[in-house]
Amino acid sequence: MTAHNHFEAPKSGASTVKEELIAGVHFFILADIFIFAALFAGFMVERMADIEVFNQSANQLNPWIGIINTLILVTSGLCVVFAVDSARQGNAKATRRWLVATFTIGAGFGLSKVLEYSAKINLDITMHTNDFFMFYYALTGAHFLHFLGGMGALIFIWMATFKRPVDGELFGTIESVALYWHMVDLLWIFIFPLLYLLGG
Repeated sequence: MTAHNHFEAPKSGASTVKEELIAGVHFFILADIFIFAALFAGFMVERMADIEVFNQSANQLNPWIGIINTLILVTSGLCVVFAVDSARQGNAKATRRWLVATFTIGAGFGLSKVLEYSAKINLDITMHTNDFFMFYYALTGAHFLHFLGGMGALIFIWMATFKRPVDGELFGTIESVALYWHMVDLLWIFIFPLLYLLGG
């Protein structure tokens, strides 16, 4: 009986760590959503005050870039779903393959944003151009930072799969990173129509 209790204790501790990690990620995501919701609300208030300028500025964005970026993130998000499913089954090799696919496809979004920012700056369009572009850089910039954080997290868990079983304690971390990556997708799905389609 004593030996059995001693054997069960680590599992209980691992479960607690996993639950705390997931709870922390949930709190972070919820807080982030509230912050972005406030930015979205601020955008709409300012837009109503100067619709003409906002519409004219929106026409300077290429909606196809936004559409392509949306498809990239959604596809990358689908790959991370498969990574979690593979980890749940204890298949480390498949987990790594899907994480690489998630990262590689997601990198296309990063490249696209860098090219888009460069094009705007070359046209002397900055945060100081008008209120629309102030929101454009604030929203897409904040989202881009979240994107970079997600890419870093993907690298971290990919490396961890070589050291620990994917269906053990690491599984909670993989799930949390996947959840964060879905938040990056969700935020973009709101940002895209707000900037690229509304009034464009």
